[in-house]
Amino acid sequence: MKQLSIFIENKQGTLLTVLNVLKSASIQIIASTISDTQDFGIYRIICDDPERAFIVLGEQGVSVTLTEVFAIQLEDKPGEAARVLALFAEADINIAYMYSFLLSGKGILVFRTSDTEKTKQLIADKSLKEFC
Repeated sequence: MKQLSIFIENKQGTLLTVLNVLKSASIQIIASTISDTQDFGIYRIICDDPERAFIVLGEQGVSVTLTEVFAIQLEDKPGEAARVLALFAEADINIAYMYSFLLSGKGILVFRTSDTEKTKQLIADKSLKEFC
């Protein structure tokens, strides 16, 4: 899965500018998270057309990167995230960052790891259901 990471200045109106660019391009945001520091924020987005979003944001001078992340679908019940993350810990795969959301009664974990190939193999070996 592809994720946009948008670097935005931590001042009034910059997030709205990004959202308006995506709105004008009819790009639907599925999930997002923002982390900030004193001067800037990183706005991470999963959307319906990440490649096109990358292009339109870049054309507007927005600093954006396109990154491969993983998204795993979970049953919406207590302990599921812990169960799945334990598999990664047992395999010595570090989770660099993660966020989650509910969609149609399913939990979705979006994350980036220290080892993409090892992560792909673990997902296949453990028959984890990827969210597409």
